[in-house]
Amino acid sequence: MQDFKFWGAATIGTKGQFVIPADAREQLGFDEGDKLLIMSAVGGKGIIAIKPEVLEEFMKKTTVRLQDVLKSAKEDKAE
Repeated sequence: MQDFKFWGAATIGTKGQFVIPADAREQLGFDEGDKLLIMSAVGGKGIIAIKPEVLEEFMKKTTVRLQDVLKSAKEDKAE
């Protein structure tokens, strides 16, 4: 988990909103008006906020890697 970074804490306000610390927004490339996907994490006890295009790129890379693993497993089985 080499990319893990702690930027501080946020408080959820009365409207359910919280502020992402400025350093985090800058380093993660979050800009005003950006849309973020919000998903549950850590056994439903946390959240993941991610730009749709970042998730899409992650899924493409994961799919390619999974295809490579499956191909290798099939080749090993055939031997």
